Amino acid sequence: MEQRFVKHTGLVVPLDRVNVDTDQIMPKQFLKRIERTGFGEFVFHDWRSDPAFELNQPRYQGASVLVTGKNFGCGSSREHAPWGLAQYGFRAIIAPSFADIFYNNCFKNFMLPVVLSEADVADLISRARSLAGYALTVDLEAQVVTDGHGFRAAFDVDPFRRYCLLNGLDDIGLTLQQEGAIADFEATRPAYRKGAPA
Repeated sequence: MEQRFVKHTGLVVPLDRVNVDTDQIMPKQFLKRIERTGFGEFVFHDWRSDPAFELNQPRYQGASVLVTGKNFGCGSSREHAPWGLAQYGFRAIIAPSFADIFYNNCFKNFMLPVVLSEADVADLISRARSLAGYALTVDLEAQVVTDGHGFRAAFDVDPFRRYCLLNGLDDIGLTLQQEGAIADFEATRPAYRKGAPA
């Protein structure tokens, strides 16, 4: 999975529902898996039993941008939900609001959650439904969402999260950026202290 997110252009799937919770995104029966991979096929498992569900429609196959309603990712804090969405192929999720824990977990899984106004989201959902092959470009460097049909909306993102995503850094990657300083610190410690807590 690509970790860096600079600019992404992808097919859009509209999911015009509010308060989509993590149990719908990744139902509880799949939380028993011990691996951290292979969750993509179970995303929205219960809803996908309906042939009319958006992810089942041929026109949206291969979508990598999800546009949805407010309070997306509410419910339990299971990280399996963003794991599954990322493994399905989503790189960006656009909504008027997100549940806090889900929002944070998206960044940890190298997906960009974008908050736009309800009016902008309604516009995007309408465009995705009416225009075949509708795609959006989500530019994290410029912090703007555009399409090829005149839509443009700016979004805000925390500078630290933006930095991590632009550089593909997780918590371990951030620590390894200080590898030289860590080695210098260890080199100054007495031999009997090396490897021991500071």
